[in-house]
Amino acid sequence: MNAIKTAVAAVTAAASLVAFSPAEAATATANLNVTANVGGSCSIGAGGGGTLNFGTYDPIIVNSALGIDLFGTGTLSVQCTLLGTAVITLGQGLHPSAGSTDAAPLRRMRNTASADYLAYSLYQDVTRLIVWGNTAGTGLPFLGTGLPVPVLVYGTVPRGQNVPSGTYNDTVVATITF
Repeated sequence: MNAIKTAVAAVTAAASLVAFSPAEAATATANLNVTANVGGSCSIGAGGGGTLNFGTYDPIIVNSALGIDLFGTGTLSVQCTLLGTAVITLGQGLHPSAGSTDAAPLRRMRNTASADYLAYSLYQDVTRLIVWGNTAGTGLPFLGTGLPVPVLVYGTVPRGQNVPSGTYNDTVVATITF
């Protein structure tokens, strides 16, 4: 009987070693694919208070026909996804001159107390050579950094405009297409 007990104990011990032996362990693997889409996105806002303020236009001396143009600068705040491409366009304003188009805007500010107008232009560059329009071809190309970027708008009120005193203003819509 001891021989049987010893044999059973030996078989039980051998079975337990086989059950926990690394040679007998089984594994299986599978790949888990992980994905995400990063959407291209942009935002545009008026930086620095949202105003291009030319200051005072003097049609008699400083900005007379023999004087100089009046310059001003405004700022837009633009943010696009890193390396996202976009185009920033500026509309014609609320009071464009006859013959104004999105590609060649003829912008004017209107006197708040009368029907008089003060012509002005908006440009993409400090030299004021590239007129800023409202088409893909006349807009400003933009490459996103992922961070807010100030974009300068350069303006000129041409000299020699004979207009009455008062406050003149206009509203121009800035659009970003991405």
